Amino acid sequence: MSAGSVRSVRDLVVTVQFDEDGPDIGELLQINNPAKTVLLVNRLDPNNIAVCLNILGDHSIQKNMAAERTNRGINIPVGKPIIGRVLDALGRPLDGLPPPTGPEVKYKNILEPPRPRTSFKAAQAEVLETGIKVIDFFTPFVKGRKIGIIGGAGVGKTVLTMELIHNVAKSGQGLSFFAGIGERIREGHELYETLKERDLLKNTCMFFGQMDQNPVQRVLVGLSAAASAEYFRDEEKKDILFFADNMYRYVQAHNELSTILEQTPSEGGYEPTIFSDVKTLQDRLSSTENGSITAVQTIYVPADDLSDPAVQMIQHELDGIIVLSRKVAEQGIRPAVDLSRSSSSLLSPEIVGSRHYNLSVKVQSLLQKHESLKNIIAIIGENELSLADRSDFAKARKLIEFFSQDMYVTESINGLPGQHVGREDMLKGVEAILSV
Repeated sequence: MSAGSVRSVRDLVVTVQFDEDGPDIGELLQINNPAKTVLLVNRLDPNNIAVCLNILGDHSIQKNMAAERTNRGINIPVGKPIIGRVLDALGRPLDGLPPPTGPEVKYKNILEPPRPRTSFKAAQAEVLETGIKVIDFFTPFVKGRKIGIIGGAGVGKTVLTMELIHNVAKSGQGLSFFAGIGERIREGHELYETLKERDLLKNTCMFFGQMDQNPVQRVLVGLSAAASAEYFRDEEKKDILFFADNMYRYVQAHNELSTILEQTPSEGGYEPTIFSDVKTLQDRLSSTENGSITAVQTIYVPADDLSDPAVQMIQHELDGIIVLSRKVAEQGIRPAVDLSRSSSSLLSPEIVGSRHYNLSVKVQSLLQKHESLKNIIAIIGENELSLADRSDFAKARKLIEFFSQDMYVTESINGLPGQHVGREDMLKGVEAILSV
């Protein structure tokens, strides 16, 4: 086994000098110390110097310690025994149970994407029902596509995601994966307890790299969850629903790493590799002839600024976006969706049918009229409007109220029972409002 020597230690960056037979990028090195610390090779510099990341943030590494090659990458357990489990970025259990074992456990290198496909077959668009009216109507859930839930702090991104996981797991439409990237530990714990209480863990796999962990683990946890989802898609031929909370924190973790690695930031203040960082993960959340990965990603908006470069970058990878608004939340409407700013390229007659599409055009028209009339009403009052305008304004208000909905995951907090509304009932409800 080839060995090197530690040359420098600076925060999470450790440089290791090899005389010959240096390691590969993405390989793990093991330090010859009592903790047997593992390092991940990030890049190779001239003179056989490996620049490595201290994954677990072990501070016992010292200069001149020996580092041995392992000739392997980060291999995590995959397969049926991880269903219902909570794992970290390295595939270690976080739920207090022993590590997954048995003949069904396989291992996969998280940094090694699947081999490129040799065949391509256009899949029939299949709409999945979520039971959440505002999503099913404005940003339909289509198998194998990507949806983003965008909003600032405290507007309900995680609650909406938890509700989606709950509804999807309950319906048994597929296997759910949840990647908690840089979010609060409390939220992850609440999601785990909610699924456990309702006996829904049997359809869910969870990976967490939360706020308290270093940026290396927060970057890797998304890739670990994606690698595990790929295994179920390709080997078990399953349809996967992949939830990532939060994609902005994924970029933020990369940004922190970039600073530690002394890379010059881009013009927007983010890491110079922001485009490839986002693409690396997004491209792995794709579908093949074996199965599909349908992705739902929350995106934190810093200072409620939707024009933030990172938010824009992630948005470009998505088929539909649900925008959560602080103004709507302040009105007590839940979920606090900004109906006029949420959009989807999947809302077309070919995918959702002409009935749903025509209704969506009429609803968007009414909502836009509602926005423009609000300013006029603030000045002259509603009674000064024409009968037609008053009627349209009232319909728009009814629609806004119609698309609010009580959640199953907040039952224990507000005492209001959750609602699951089928797609047919939702369309009938919209038609009833429009026909008044």
